[in-house]
Formats: sequence, C-alpha cells, structure tokens
Amino acid sequence: MINKYSNEPLYSQLKNIIIEKIEKGEYPSGSKIPSEQELCELYDISRPTVRQAISELTSSGYLYKEKGKGTFVSNPKTVVNAKSYTGFTDSILDNDMTGERKIISAETLTNRELRLLDDVFSIGNNQVIDFACFNYTGKINDDLISLNTSYIPINLFPNIIEDVKNQKPSFDILRGKYPLLPARTKSTLEVIYTEQFEAQYLMVPPGQALIKISNIIYSKSGQVVEFVISKYRADRCKLLFENSK
Repeated sequence: MINKYSNEPLYSQLKNIIIEKIEKGEYPSGSKIPSEQELCELYDISRPTVRQAISELTSSGYLYKEKGKGTFVSNPKTVVNAKSYTGFTDSILDNDMTGERKIISAETLTNRELRLLDDVFSIGNNQVIDFACFNYTGKINDDLISLNTSYIPINLFPNIIEDVKNQKPSFDILRGKYPLLPARTKSTLEVIYTEQFEAQYLMVPPGQALIKISNIIYSKSGQVVEFVISKYRADRCKLLFENSK
C-alpha cells in the first residue's frame, strides 16, 4: 500500500490512500480517521510523514481537525453554479431567499469613506452620496459558504436598510421601480486569503484561501444599482461554469 521504493514521496502516497478511502466511502463524511500514531503503525511510516499528509489534506478541505478530539472527514464541497450565482444570488436587490443570509451589520456610509465606490458608481469629484452597506453571510442547503458586502445608493432606495432588516423580499423593495430592476452584471474573480474579520464569520483560520467575486449590478436603464463583494470558502465550494455557444 505504501511503496518505499517509489519515486512518489511517502506523504503523497498516504494522501492518495486517504482520498481513495474517502471517495469509496470507507471514511464517510463526518467520521474520524485513524490517529497519527495509528497511521504510522498501519503503514510503517514516520510521524512527520503522516503530519504532512494530514496537513495538506486539511488545507485542501478533505479533512478538518477538532482540538482534543481528532481529525475528521469533511462534508463534500457544495457545487455553486457560477452562471447564476455570480450574477444575482448574493445580491440584496435580486434575491428573494432572505432566509439563506444572515445580516451581520447594516450601516450608512458615503463614497468619501470608501473611494472604491467612486469608480464603481461613476461619481464625480465633488459629489457625496450616501450608501447602505450590508455585511452578511450566505448559505446553500444550511452550509455556510460565503461572506458578502453589498453597497446600495440610498437616494435610489431610501428605505433599504429598514426593508432588509425586516427581511422584505426584493420584489417588494423593487415594486414600482421598473427602470431600477437588476438586469445584468459585470463580475471579476480572484483568489485572496482570509483576514481576521472574515475568519471569525466564515469559521476558518486566518490565511486560508477564499474565492472573491466582485459584482457590479446594472439596472434595465443601465444605471449601477448595487455593488456586491462575495468571499467564498474555497474549501467548502467549487464553482461550476457551464456555457453554450
């Protein structure tokens, strides 16, 4: 099972063995795998070799550790359909699944407090605009996968903070505002690493990889109505891209 004469490093061989056992169901989701000492004895390899294999499997999301309890098999990654999810699913204005998000904070700020908004909303040098800023987590099937920040101009939606706090569905928020209905987005994707603020809400250690998607949402009239920054746990989800010509 472990070939000590192979060119493949021993820790890599152990990783592949554990992955195979997970995929075959020998190590089901949520189950505890053998301890480091047990793996050392089972495969006749050193503890540093076992630790490196476990560390890499933990970093890649196959395993997770609970202090004082051991190492366990993670649940399968949630598949996120990028065609729809990067567009509007994390949006405040075009998401009726209010139960799928948990509002962390809702406050008012101006473009002078966050210069990035000047470029996104094409604000002139002398203009000062108030924005509703929401921080909230997102779930799919009760699985926490994202931390999101949404910026919405208050002059377009004067009651937006109260409406969101009251879990008002987006079709009610947008009622009678046909020109402001979300119609298209422009998105960018990059890999970033978790900072302390994000770590506490996503329940991951600082420095863990995240998938960051920034969405500028345009209305039917071509006006920018919302700017959303979403940060997904790379260890808990994978993006599905499906296109046709």
